[in-house]
Amino acid sequence: MVVSGLGADTEGTHLLGGETGGVTEIHELGARELAATIRAGELSASEVLEHTLERAARIGPEVGAFVRLTPELAREQAADAERRRRELDPAPLLGVPLPIKDLTMVAGVEMNAGSAAMRGFVPPVDDGVVTRFREAGTVMIGKTNTPEMGLPCYTEPDIAPPARTPWDRGRSAGGSSGGAAAAVAAGIVAIAHGNDGGGSIRIPAAACGLVGLKPSRGRVSTGPVGVDGAGLAATGVLTRDVRDTALALDVLAPGWPGDDRWLPTPEAGSYLAVCDREVAPLRVGVLTTPIITPEAPVHAEALAAVERTSELLAGMGHTVGEAPVPFAAERWLPFMDVWSVMAASAPLPREADPMLVPLTRWMRERGRGVDGVTYANALAAGQRLQREAATAWAEFDIILSPTLAQAPPRIGEMRDDADPTGDFWAQCAFTPWTSTWNILGAPAISLPLHHAPADQGGPLLPWGIMLGARTGREDLLLGLAAALESAAPWPLVPAAG
Repeated sequence: MVVSGLGADTEGTHLLGGETGGVTEIHELGARELAATIRAGELSASEVLEHTLERAARIGPEVGAFVRLTPELAREQAADAERRRRELDPAPLLGVPLPIKDLTMVAGVEMNAGSAAMRGFVPPVDDGVVTRFREAGTVMIGKTNTPEMGLPCYTEPDIAPPARTPWDRGRSAGGSSGGAAAAVAAGIVAIAHGNDGGGSIRIPAAACGLVGLKPSRGRVSTGPVGVDGAGLAATGVLTRDVRDTALALDVLAPGWPGDDRWLPTPEAGSYLAVCDREVAPLRVGVLTTPIITPEAPVHAEALAAVERTSELLAGMGHTVGEAPVPFAAERWLPFMDVWSVMAASAPLPREADPMLVPLTRWMRERGRGVDGVTYANALAAGQRLQREAATAWAEFDIILSPTLAQAPPRIGEMRDDADPTGDFWAQCAFTPWTSTWNILGAPAISLPLHHAPADQGGPLLPWGIMLGARTGREDLLLGLAAALESAAPWPLVPAAG
């Protein structure tokens, strides 16, 4: 999108006049477009920020996007972005508002991790990804909503309103990056930080009609203050288009001292450049059978999304065939030990347990019962699954599946405080493909390539498809995703207010 002028409507909303005479509002611009407009002097970072803060205050509560806004910090950073512009700083996201998920530290900004037990914790330092975003010129407008400790795939914490998908506000925005996805899909921001330990970027991306990439293990460093732990979680963003996601990966990929993993970088020089290159014919394996819950029902529209994508890929010259389930469902069970130990490892004393929601208490208690040998065996089991999946899928470059088995649940439908075990398994049935890619350490991306009601007469909903590749092949995923976006563009924002 090319913009050529700045104006204001009669109510003071900033508008951009396009070359064709149309009018574009600030919040309709993507992250790259915003940065380019600010660098060109057509908008200032402060103008973009004030527009964004107004929408965050007005629309954010309706969709449960934020747990707190940080206008003073954001105004300081916007002023710094304007200084950098005057100095011709080429920062790729100069002046772009970008909130941080409330599982990640921002120095001086309270972080609750979705939990009443964490109230009052103010981090003394920025997480490394926050530093990388600041180097890129972003403006941190606030912290986005997340479920307690980021554990469930819905965002319904006790200390904040539930995060809702703007496509149907009675339904969940997913989790655990649900607030981030709600903020982007509602047209508050063009890009938001998220992280993914079992699907927590891809699940809300699918629920909210966005692009969500989980990078390979080690692609985005946990340094300089974090550690890898079990190596399940990866950092990324939620965006409306593939190229914004690619640019964000370019921003986040530089490592920190002490990193012990090395992954190849794109031959094109950047992930953004990959999106403009022609994709050579690929071998695509289609998998619609749930992996971790084989008997879980799969909605007809989730299958239709995969069918439509298969037809698009075949029409683009790729070979499409059926892929096998990579391992038996019971082989996934050690993941529960790893996940529950992660919950038990949260830096909270046992006496804080009564302040936690039942699911978190159940997982922490389960994790405390996992002995060292069992945990070591669970980690080894995950490494064996990496090798088995690589063998099972050796003939394919890409694996295609639904992102989710069903439409996003209605608010309160999946959370079950009376039966946290049942709650956990309901989540697994809803997300039977996503966590496999965390165990494998390989990249996967969710794209909103299909839209249809979940029920007759219901509102239009996005149905995400997921593409996965071998470790280190984000270039392959992003190039293919960009080609699919060009072949079948998706609606960006559902009736933004």
